[in-house]
Amino acid sequence: MKLLRSVGEWILIIGIAFGLSLLLRAFIVDVRVVPTGSMIPTIQVQDRVIVDRLFYKMGALQRGDVIVFTAPEKPELRDLRQQDLVKRLIGLPGETIEVRDGYVWIDGRALDEPYVNGGATEGKYGPVTVPEGFLVVMGDNRGGSNDSRTWGFLDERLVIGRVWIRNWPLDSIGPLTKPPKDYFIGSETVSGL
Repeated sequence: MKLLRSVGEWILIIGIAFGLSLLLRAFIVDVRVVPTGSMIPTIQVQDRVIVDRLFYKMGALQRGDVIVFTAPEKPELRDLRQQDLVKRLIGLPGETIEVRDGYVWIDGRALDEPYVNGGATEGKYGPVTVPEGFLVVMGDNRGGSNDSRTWGFLDERLVIGRVWIRNWPLDSIGPLTKPPKDYFIGSETVSGL
């Protein structure tokens, strides 16, 4: 009888722990493995990151946040449907975004992006104005990222959460690189472009 009670208690404890773990992962934080190199050098392939699924909702997403979202239903992403993608938030609703001269321009001001692989954003994009309820996202590895420049705006409803910290590999544990606080390059730096 005592053994049965002890086994029952252990089953109850394990069941409660399992239930709490599911609730924690579904609503508060989750761990994701990054499957592609679109965020190199900030995040390497197979890095593990902890995603804040709850607290980011209490404040607005901000430019420079690294976010996780469900792949939009776009023809360019047909091989990635139902997968979660990781990109950096670049453009917010109401802003005009353009890529030219190696920079991302937001409302006519060049964005300071020290995290970009190779230091520049090649090619052309826009100008486009981000509609209400949508975002523009780009990978830090601009030459190897399938992002808003290819498939368009990201519906905010597809955002799962904000990457909080990298938790694997051990030698890279910590918060991710964020842009400088003012986000933009001084006009004297880009006046010759």
